[in-house]
Amino acid sequence: MTKLADLRDEYRKGSLSRADLKNDPFEQFTFWMHQAIESKCLHPSAMSLATVDKDGMPNVRIVLLKDASKDGFIFYTNYHSIKGNELEINKVACLNFFWSELERQVRISGTITKTTEEQSDSYFQSRPRESQLGALASPQSKIVESEDYLAERYKMLQDQYKGQSVPRPEHWGGYILNPTRIEFWQGRTNRLHDRFVYTKQADSWNINRLAP
Repeated sequence: MTKLADLRDEYRKGSLSRADLKNDPFEQFTFWMHQAIESKCLHPSAMSLATVDKDGMPNVRIVLLKDASKDGFIFYTNYHSIKGNELEINKVACLNFFWSELERQVRISGTITKTTEEQSDSYFQSRPRESQLGALASPQSKIVESEDYLAERYKMLQDQYKGQSVPRPEHWGGYILNPTRIEFWQGRTNRLHDRFVYTKQADSWNINRLAP
């Protein structure tokens, strides 16, 4: 059996210099995201979301990015979930994208606010009907008796809203992460990876290279 300590890769697929970077981190992120999509990276919009509970214990899970602009990075979830409860207590979070096919990652830290009800309504109605019903059926992060319990709730709601639009639950909606720090990482040989960090300063961004 291969030992985990013996697993190694050499990163050879790219490099990153200051001259390569756009002055705006949102433009740089959009550029890299488009390259991840065009390169057919597996789940390019998947990101780790790290939150912190009331005792300072961190939690991390994978969620999907649904929009990115100068207004911030948007994802949607159940506000009564573990992450929703933690974001209500500590309104800060960190995102991490890892595109292994390009040997790249992006780390984004900042503050959290909720999207408007209009934004949440609009996105909810754009989802497949099955996903809408699933959001209603699942008491996310709560203990449930069995798989049958969820299946029965789903079927009940399916019958209840037959021929009707599915309403967005009040406890389901979006969050916007407004970044104060964004780091771009490109794997390099000999572990001499390229790292550049954008740090928010008033209305502008400072850009610095970090040691790997």
